[in-house]
Amino acid sequence: MKKKYSVLFAIIALIVLSISSVANASVKPLTEDELAVGLECNYTPFNWTQLEDSNGAVAIKGGGGFCGGYDVEIAKKIADGLGRKLVIVKIEWDGLIPAVNAEKIDAVIAGMSPTEERKISVDFSDPYYESDLVIVVKADSAYAKATSIQDFKDAKITAQLNTFHYTVIDQIEGVKKQTAMESFPAMIVALSSGKIDGYISERPGAVSAMASNPEFTFVSFEEGKGFVASPEDVAVAVAMKKGNPNIPAINEILGKITKEDRQAIMDNAVKTQPVVGE
Repeated sequence: MKKKYSVLFAIIALIVLSISSVANASVKPLTEDELAVGLECNYTPFNWTQLEDSNGAVAIKGGGGFCGGYDVEIAKKIADGLGRKLVIVKIEWDGLIPAVNAEKIDAVIAGMSPTEERKISVDFSDPYYESDLVIVVKADSAYAKATSIQDFKDAKITAQLNTFHYTVIDQIEGVKKQTAMESFPAMIVALSSGKIDGYISERPGAVSAMASNPEFTFVSFEEGKGFVASPEDVAVAVAMKKGNPNIPAINEILGKITKEDRQAIMDNAVKTQPVVGE
């Protein structure tokens, strides 16, 4: 009986080892001359998908068009500084951190905030952009005249799934918190149709939404009347697998991009973004 069990355990061990080998084989090793960057390519003005390579957009690996935006321009500078060729990999938001940890990509440069929760899973660079949180609403809505987040009592508010934006909704007393949505385009459609009264966004994303949707506006707040957030929550940084040795070099590259240069890149991204729905 013991011998039978020993043989059985040996067979199980071989099966597990085989499965593990197949899984590891599916992760294609990254070449030293490439920097594979993961993005949604669906979060204007940080990143978006377009059909051609205009305005500096980069081809998406495997096809599917070109990716442009603020994140792409920052990724270019990082890749150049590291002496690598930039490769853009389009990945859904929830799959970005798993992809970098599985070494399917080198880095996430996708408007991701270096929150304490995320720092458990990945390492972050210094911030490459800092913003503030606002609420996007219809321009003809009664909420467009709000001056405090508490003016959104009874409002149907949402934010993107698995983001810090969604958690801050709880700071609004009496708010009708809606189910989180997978993308900003989905929230734009929901706001246009009246399904929601507003959604949480960073200021650049709100400006971008207004540029594409004239019926939208956004509400910003004076200090003490807006959302409570740590500096890390309203900043965005490069995410890499724990222990990646390139973080110091990336920080050095980012340190050479002045605040004025960063804002100029963002202004250009807002100006050249494609209209949502086109």
